[in-house]
Amino acid sequence: MKVSLIITLLNEEKTIGKLLNSIVEQTKKPDEIIICDGGSKDKTIKITQNSKLKTENHNLKLKILIRHGVNRARGRNEAIEQATGDIICVTDAGCILDENWIANIIKPFNNSSIDIVAGFYQPVTKNVFQKCLACYTSIMTDKVDPANFLPSSRSIAFKKQVWQEIGGYPENLDYCEDLVFAKKLKDRGFKFTFAKDAIVYWPQKENLRQAFAQFFHYAQGDSQARYRPHLNKILLIYLRYLLFFIIFILGFVYDISIYHIFTVGLILAYISWAVIKNYRYVEKTDAVIYLPIIQVTADLAVMFGFLRGLIK
Repeated sequence: MKVSLIITLLNEEKTIGKLLNSIVEQTKKPDEIIICDGGSKDKTIKITQNSKLKTENHNLKLKILIRHGVNRARGRNEAIEQATGDIICVTDAGCILDENWIANIIKPFNNSSIDIVAGFYQPVTKNVFQKCLACYTSIMTDKVDPANFLPSSRSIAFKKQVWQEIGGYPENLDYCEDLVFAKKLKDRGFKFTFAKDAIVYWPQKENLRQAFAQFFHYAQGDSQARYRPHLNKILLIYLRYLLFFIIFILGFVYDISIYHIFTVGLILAYISWAVIKNYRYVEKTDAVIYLPIIQVTADLAVMFGFLRGLIK
């Protein structure tokens, strides 16, 4: 069983070193590593070329493709096209692999009926803000449904054959391409399994501006892909704010105190809901402030991102 590790990069000089070091430290090394860079203008390529991957003690087979202007989907497809392994492992720049990630994510392929292995990922947080943000970006362990879990391409492995049969990653999408890819595999009836111990560590964004951009791009991808499971949730967000807006306008137009009281009640209820549903994952006093702020930030980013996706 020959294993190819696929990674796409773009301006990752601040993070690529940790990912490459985590590859070197794998208990099971890939037979080859193919990296597709989308045209980095920083030191990403130089760092990659000078990494421990090519030292005497870790002389791993490494191929770097430079493809200016391609998106992640196209970059992954080009890398996989050149892969010689029958098993393709995929992760993302910005992540760090658990030392047993490759060993754990390829182990289920010992059963020849398995086509895709869904690995898991855990958020890496340094402060209360990031712990709160992780509640909105990550699937908490107690909420994972192994039977229906669709893997992100920061932690997935599959037979190259199934990638070929569905035509690869959807290159018309800049975001949400990995969920669409995974869903297409599931809809075609290929056999999935969940490997909870195949863990990738995923550092969280550092501030609200970065978080807004993250949620915006996710929603844009959902909109462009017409990814129904997420579109239903986006619709609920619009309805939620529409209800609030109608009640607010009624109170403003008719100057009826009950509408003002109801508006304040809705705001307090929404703040409380944001805290109650996620506080157990943080358990820090500051979370009472951060969780509602991140909730509203995510809502606004999703609504604007969805519209941007429709326009595109």
